[in-house]
Amino acid sequence: MIYADNNATTPVSPEVLRAMEPYWAESYGNPSSLHPLGDRARKAIGAAREAVAAFLGAKHESEIVFTSGGTESNNLALQGVLKARPEKRHLITTSVEHPSVRNVFSKLAAQGYRVTSLEVNEAGILNVEQLKNELSEDTALVSVMAANNETGVLFPVERIAGWVKQAGAYFHVDAVQIAGKISFRVAETLIDFLSISGHKFHAPKGIGALYVRKGVPLEPFLYGGSQEGNRRAGTENVAAIAGLAEACRSASEGLEERCRKIAALRDRFDEGILKTVPDAWRNGGAENRVANTTSISFGGLDSESVLLGLGEEGICASSGSACRTGSVQLSHVLLAMGFSEERVRGAVRFSFGRFNTAAEIDEMLAKIPPLIQRLRIIQNSGVSK
Repeated sequence: MIYADNNATTPVSPEVLRAMEPYWAESYGNPSSLHPLGDRARKAIGAAREAVAAFLGAKHESEIVFTSGGTESNNLALQGVLKARPEKRHLITTSVEHPSVRNVFSKLAAQGYRVTSLEVNEAGILNVEQLKNELSEDTALVSVMAANNETGVLFPVERIAGWVKQAGAYFHVDAVQIAGKISFRVAETLIDFLSISGHKFHAPKGIGALYVRKGVPLEPFLYGGSQEGNRRAGTENVAAIAGLAEACRSASEGLEERCRKIAALRDRFDEGILKTVPDAWRNGGAENRVANTTSISFGGLDSESVLLGLGEEGICASSGSACRTGSVQLSHVLLAMGFSEERVRGAVRFSFGRFNTAAEIDEMLAKIPPLIQRLRIIQNSGVSK
């Protein structure tokens, strides 16, 4: 099986698995307990908080809040800061955000907030002039993703942070798709909130973190105990937290060289497909994107039939956000980029990772062109696959 769906999730790495193991059966205490097992778990969380803070380049360990993943981190930031700042009613986001941000803003709009969605062009590049024009004294919050989950296109969040702060608003960044792919020093920016999710870079599912700049208000939406500095109640998932910390340490080691190798595999795949498959188009710019991601539309086909065919060939890919699985809706990201419904309908996302090899790319390039040709023949003949 060739796995090319790393933006949806990644396999837990061997080193992460080893780091987690003691906290399932040996050091299983509740971190809030005062006995030795509780103390051991509490110290593990403290060490993990240090590791995640170092990974993100945060100044203070206390700026790290452990959550269940990117969706919770995004919701906690967006809803938590607005609870603490009810007087301002204007919000800004982009037209291509992940559903865990997009749907929060839809809910807030229904509650009477005025929401501005920034446009992107055909290359997926954000209209920053529109952002600067829309910022006002009434703007409470701006949320912009660091990299798009479907196309991999990068947004200039560090520059945007400066404009947002000049307007007196808070700034949230969904950094789920850059964690482990791009080195980042959040303390050197003016970003107030930043979300990551462990399962996107070889930690387990169900663990993530939210960076909250010191001094920025944040109201919890889970009430209970005083865990996470009274910002996220509930007994901590110690094993998963330890796994996230190890994933952060591992991702930091040789990050640039690893990403160069992954980008070379991705570019080789891109070039091979676009040369050998007629009516295939890359969605998004070739340069301004994370190293591992490409979105390709296959003209005359729908993504479901392509993905089923790829699966039969032993290749795992995606039609876009894994959070849209089972949905018949077309990608809001690609539609926002101005593409036709036909092109959007045939879009497949390939996302590579540290365990992919050149031999796998060769195998994909050998299998995909004849597969697309067969599917088009079947489509044109009207015969059910």
